[in-house]
Amino acid sequence: MDGLDGLLVCLQLTDSAFPSGFYTLSHGLEGYAQARAVTPDTLPALLADLLRHGVGPSDATALVLAHRAATAGDWDQLAETDQRLHATRLNRELRLASTRTGRQLLDIARESVGGEALERYAGLVAEKRAPGCQAVAAGVAYASAGVPVEQAVTSDLFAFCASFVGAALRLRLTDHRKAQVVLRAASPVIREVVSAALVREPADLGGCVPVADAMSGRHERAEARLFMS
Repeated sequence: MDGLDGLLVCLQLTDSAFPSGFYTLSHGLEGYAQARAVTPDTLPALLADLLRHGVGPSDATALVLAHRAATAGDWDQLAETDQRLHATRLNRELRLASTRTGRQLLDIARESVGGEALERYAGLVAEKRAPGCQAVAAGVAYASAGVPVEQAVTSDLFAFCASFVGAALRLRLTDHRKAQVVLRAASPVIREVVSAALVREPADLGGCVPVADAMSGRHERAEARLFMS
């Protein structure tokens, strides 16, 4: 695969039109909004904190490890990475959101991207040796398409940020113009988080965002919800 083809795969998998269900997630933002713990002014700082302490050590790291395991054909390591990531989800809501979007991504990627790695991973999920988390499914899909790991994790982190600001729009925490400012301002943090994820070992997988976990718990019990998480 040349660089252009890899870019096209990244654009397809991270497009908001890709039907993985990612658009149904607020990534905890709705919980913060319900608790009135975030404002338009603090939105960029919350995104940066979630990237550095939550998504980066957990999902981004798992994506890198899954990509490498799939590339090497190490299916035991792939299953272990998926299990570890799933175990870091302290709330039922987060676990369910991760596996629903992950399995949907896996199903569509098998048809649209194809490859042995995706088929082997699908077998692990079917055998219940792997739960099917979104970040792991994405890592396998990128690896199956031959996308370099750095490009893969960068793309997925950008997709998270785009989804986050999209949720902020729907929650009326920002407008379309300011959302683009927030998204662009996240670029240095994305680069930082990518660099850290690329050097982590399996034992390092897992973030520490207790306030976000508490907000997720509140959100799960809310009387009305716009988002799945």
